[in-house]
Amino acid sequence: METFRRLILAAVLAGSIAGIFVALLHQVTTVPVILSAEVYERAAEAEMPASQMAAMPANASGHEHGASTWEPAEGLERTAFSVLADVLTGIGFALVLVAIYALWGRGVDWRKGLYFGLAGFAAVSFAPSLGLPPEVPGTVAAPLDTRQLWWAMTVLLTGGGLALLFLSRKPILMLAGVALIILPHAYGAPQPAEYASVAPEAIARRFVAAVMMTSLLFWAALGALTGLFYERVFVRA
Repeated sequence: METFRRLILAAVLAGSIAGIFVALLHQVTTVPVILSAEVYERAAEAEMPASQMAAMPANASGHEHGASTWEPAEGLERTAFSVLADVLTGIGFALVLVAIYALWGRGVDWRKGLYFGLAGFAAVSFAPSLGLPPEVPGTVAAPLDTRQLWWAMTVLLTGGGLALLFLSRKPILMLAGVALIILPHAYGAPQPAEYASVAPEAIARRFVAAVMMTSLLFWAALGALTGLFYERVFVRA
């Protein structure tokens, strides 16, 4: 029980700090781009007939049209919920990393944690973005359930492939790791019948760049912090 408590403590400390860090990054990187895209989205919705708005699929803009759905108010409330989501996400991924460290059974410090964090970025952010790049509000996309399924399979296969590639020494296993990484992209990500976005292409490109850079910094910080707290709280305690 004490071992479990230390693992949880290490994950909560690392995840909270990384979550606050990425929340601050979001306020200066992705949030301004999202707000710019939402201006175009609202303008397009205002010009759209009510009947067409009600029939419009939810995945066309990220909102459910014709339904009464709750959203946080603009300003402090929206920022607070965003920060909370980032912190909870940080803690969740930190729990996964410290669990991997414990199962791996070898010494982990901040440097090795950084490597695991970069692997997390590759599996969770970079690999899925090759098929499903981040989308600004007002972008037509494939159905949400199919995108979520492809994303989850890509994360699992890429994570497993990286583990075989870098943690094994047998050529056959390393080759299998490469095959796992390639598999979801060979199958192909779900795509809409026709791509469309109400926001200018320049905003979409800025959003992709901002999301990927922020994600890279988040995973680097999370990996280093989980390695540091794992060593201090779990190993040395």
